Amino acid sequence: MRGPRTGESKVGVVNTEHADDAVLLSTEGHTGRIVLNRPRAINALTHPMVLRMTQALAAWERDPAVTQVLVSGAGERGLCAGGDIRAIHDDARAGGTASAGFWRDEYRLNARIARLARGPMPYVALMDGIVMGGGVGISAHGSVRIVTERSRVAMPETGIGFVPDIGGTYLLSRAPGELGTHLALIGTAVGAADAILCGLADHFVPSGRLPELAAELAGAAVADVLPRYALPAPDGELAGRRAWIDHCYAAGTVEEIVDRLLAHGDPAAKEAAETILAKSPTALKITLAAVRRARELPTLEQVLVQEYRVSCHCLSSPDLVEGVRAQVVDKDRTPRWSPAALGAVTDAEVERYFEPLGGRFHELTLD
Repeated sequence: MRGPRTGESKVGVVNTEHADDAVLLSTEGHTGRIVLNRPRAINALTHPMVLRMTQALAAWERDPAVTQVLVSGAGERGLCAGGDIRAIHDDARAGGTASAGFWRDEYRLNARIARLARGPMPYVALMDGIVMGGGVGISAHGSVRIVTERSRVAMPETGIGFVPDIGGTYLLSRAPGELGTHLALIGTAVGAADAILCGLADHFVPSGRLPELAAELAGAAVADVLPRYALPAPDGELAGRRAWIDHCYAAGTVEEIVDRLLAHGDPAAKEAAETILAKSPTALKITLAAVRRARELPTLEQVLVQEYRVSCHCLSSPDLVEGVRAQVVDKDRTPRWSPAALGAVTDAEVERYFEPLGGRFHELTLD
């Protein structure tokens, strides 16, 4: 592992597509430092970036001089906006398998991070700004997850015809009540307090104090440093909406959930229903099934295997290509879902996404 260059661990380093520059590595005292460095793309993950992070963590696990890991994002916009969905769009459109390879290594990285979090080496994630999809995967499985007043945390996959992955259905299935189901279906971002309430984060630190916090971690353990920075998070929105969220999202189908939301008197419930109805009907039904099934699986690793099956099956779904086209490629924001109505998506069609892989794909294996 190479040493840092001048300014390598600082925010705002020049963007490049090469993995060595897109993921900046350094050792500062006893802290292994990872800086995602694609600020123009809000540090979206590519396959080489995932592999570079994995190699760094594996090396630091073997290095007794490294006792904690700190992950942050370059630029002012966020930690990480997720995976490179334009590349996934192009791969799915061409009938390729590169995305499956990316997901395989990404999910293995997620599992490694979670194992670190369960072990003796703290994994500290600065979840400042936008943290979505794959960005949640490289942060929310950590042991010390710090959000700020700028944090916007989301699993927005249903809006692009996809399904929450990176262990997202594991995390959301373990949120209090039906909050996780709400976030999985609606796909909108939440702030610091709501991320903490849902179990996606642990501590609130004002954004302006993160550089000072990171500097102190070079010379001290996070358990000793963090209490001097952590504050109560500003009030969120979800705690006051628990009653109707838990009632409405406990329904057995997406159609019933939407009906309950529309029938409820709270304007926020109606807004949630309207937001859900704009998403891919197929993705919505698979997502509900995935979250419900994840509740019954005891480990993150088992959920990742399930998510990998779903993700690979999604490569042949027209909604994934169409959703990314509408939101990212053409940006017309008018996806044409197929089928276009919830009622047209059958239980048999949903079940197909959970079937064992065969043909072009192999099941995910985790160490």
